[in-house]
Formats: sequence, structure tokens, C-alpha cells
Amino acid sequence: MEKDDARKQTREVLHERRKQVIRMHRKGMPVMQIVEHSGLSWYAVNTAIKQYSTAGLSGLKPAVRGKKQGSGRMLSEAQEATVRQTICDKRPEQLKIEFALWNRAAVMQLIERECGVKLSVRGVGNYLGRWGFTPQKPIK
Repeated sequence: MEKDDARKQTREVLHERRKQVIRMHRKGMPVMQIVEHSGLSWYAVNTAIKQYSTAGLSGLKPAVRGKKQGSGRMLSEAQEATVRQTICDKRPEQLKIEFALWNRAAVMQLIERECGVKLSVRGVGNYLGRWGFTPQKPIK
């Protein structure tokens, strides 16, 4: 039987397959038979059995994958709020920044001056998008 890659399965499907492994193990099936019937690898079957023996059914639940929300940001929440408020309340020339309108380069200078954090233009664009600011065409 061809083995399925568990990384491509949803968390719910993975949880059900692990519970299936435990049901077969409780019936007294040897590990290699469980591997053949379930389509999981030997390592995945053994890991599920070990997790069940140490933590019970709660140990079989797969963990959340990927990076945590908000990790990797250079600005703190307070700094983000300050920059957002400044962009909404003032124009660049009021802050002695040499731009007529707020663009990514102007916001980059503001962040560097106010927060002491040097960001790339793309990083500033990511922040602006996250805050809900969209590119606008200036009126002539």
C-alpha cells in the first residue's frame, strides 16, 4: 500500500487516523500490520502509540502548524498604533518629511525616525496593507 504524506492532510483527518491506529493497537494488532492497514509510516504509528500512552487521547491531537500569528514583526503594537495615528492625523510636510503625500518611502522614514527601526520598502508595504491603507491615485 502506498504511504500517504501526513503533512498534506488536514488536522481533523490526521486526528482520525491516529485514533484508528490506537483502536487497532488496543485490539492487539502488531505495529507492522497497523502500518499496512492504515497507510501511515512505521514512525507515525509508533509516535501515535507513544503519545497515547503518555497523554491519552488529548496527546493525539495534532498541533497547529506554521508560524504564530504576528511573529517576525519588527514594530511593537504600541509603535504600530503610534505610526497609524500619525499617518491619519498629519501630512508628511508637517513632520518635516520631504514628501507631499504618504507613500511607502515616507512611512519608512517616519518609522525610522519615530521608532528607530529600519524597514525595507516591502516591509512597510506589508504593514500598510495590514493596517488597511490602500494605494490611492492623487488628484491632479
